[in-house]
Amino acid sequence: MNKHQLIQIHEFDNVAIAIDGLTAGMEVAVGGSSCQVQNDIPVNHKIALQDMEPETEVIKYGNVIGHTTKAVKKGEWVHSHNMQTSLDGMLEYTYEPTSGITEDKERVKDTFLGYIRNNGEVGIRNEIWVIPTVSCVNHTVRMIAERAGKKFSESCDGIFAYPHNSGCSQLGEDHKTTQKILASIIKHPNAGGVLVVSLGCENNNLNEFRSVLGDIDENRVKFLVAQEETDEIERGVELIAELLLTARKDKRTEVPASKLKIGFKCGGSDALSGVTANPLCGQIADRVAKEGGTAILTEVPEMFGAETILMNRADTKETFEKVVDLINSFKQYYINYEQPIYENPAPGNKAGGITTLEEKSLGCIQKGGHAQVTDTLKYGQKAGKQGLNLMNGPGNDNVSITNLVASGAQLLLFTTGRGNPLGTSVPSIKLASNSSLFDKKRHWFDFNAGTLLEGRSIEELSDELWKLILDIASGRKKARNEENGYKEIMIFKDGVLL
Repeated sequence: MNKHQLIQIHEFDNVAIAIDGLTAGMEVAVGGSSCQVQNDIPVNHKIALQDMEPETEVIKYGNVIGHTTKAVKKGEWVHSHNMQTSLDGMLEYTYEPTSGITEDKERVKDTFLGYIRNNGEVGIRNEIWVIPTVSCVNHTVRMIAERAGKKFSESCDGIFAYPHNSGCSQLGEDHKTTQKILASIIKHPNAGGVLVVSLGCENNNLNEFRSVLGDIDENRVKFLVAQEETDEIERGVELIAELLLTARKDKRTEVPASKLKIGFKCGGSDALSGVTANPLCGQIADRVAKEGGTAILTEVPEMFGAETILMNRADTKETFEKVVDLINSFKQYYINYEQPIYENPAPGNKAGGITTLEEKSLGCIQKGGHAQVTDTLKYGQKAGKQGLNLMNGPGNDNVSITNLVASGAQLLLFTTGRGNPLGTSVPSIKLASNSSLFDKKRHWFDFNAGTLLEGRSIEELSDELWKLILDIASGRKKARNEENGYKEIMIFKDGVLL
């Protein structure tokens, strides 16, 4: 019998994952039984463990991931040609609470070296950020940051510009969302100082924006209106010099790990993402909760089909209702644009072995571990409660990581099974779901979760990943995105452009 590896995630599953590509006629074994492969099956795709009639529920992760559309034989490839989603329309939900991981007040808490800001928040970098209020001055902020970086390279952890796609010709809630997200990013604790650059005539001009921004530390936030300056680049460099007078005084101090806010994201998933990298992130989410810190999970459409698992981990009925509203509001967003709610997974996901949204979602929420859900967050809203927070936002990678920064996450864990170099303004720790990807793209990745399939235990790997997180938070190491310069933001848009 060929020793090709199959993974049956849950004892009730009627499909398994073919870790190796399989050829028709092979004999394979899983769960104490064997079967003959009926047709060629690509790497990481599903193989049927039993005969199934049309309309049979397909079970993976111990949950329904869709149903068959035709008869399927034991040993046959199961994918889009013979199964589809079982999700349809809006649903009603009932709160059936289950226990979740909460803070362990008895444990000896870990620490890291961070920058304590005046408002009590803790940063893990002491950088200068140059933020435009509008995309019209995107290149302006790049030039300011580049020139200041050459002049003051040793004075802080780095000077970085963050151009974006918004700030003018927006109306209503769309305009407000842009303002809220930018305001939260400007107040992020990883920035020891921020230069806000306005063109001067945009919708999001400084007079309008200051009211949304609220109270600031004037030693840490400076403003420049490009239309009012003879040489806006030189003036920008002068203002950064003023910001550095305050920022360079900041020193790392030992602080408890309860001060950590970690964002979780997956991009370019494959069938192993929900088996290796995402469950490993779940271990970290649980660990942060036990420490008294905050884990933040977003990508609302990739909760569809698995949302009840999260809802029932809500700490109160009120939180449950907030999660219901989070899910239904995003479904309504699709309906408003006359788009199918369940038009997912993406082509790359399907090529990687994921067939339906339920399957993708059940793998995706593994990043939230078993932590208790304590709050939901709107666009631009800072996370304030310990435990697992669910944040509004789409699955789009660039938008999601920007939302997580706006929530106050000092660093991200970003899993991928297809490969993605993307990063944002905070350290974005990349986890590969499989060793072949990690070996091929070592310059993209910080951690190989694929070794879970090679004899390493999840407990051993989670300890190793936790140590890496504390080292990166303390400034002893940099994440790959920092080394490679992948530091971007993109703001969610939903509305009319003038």
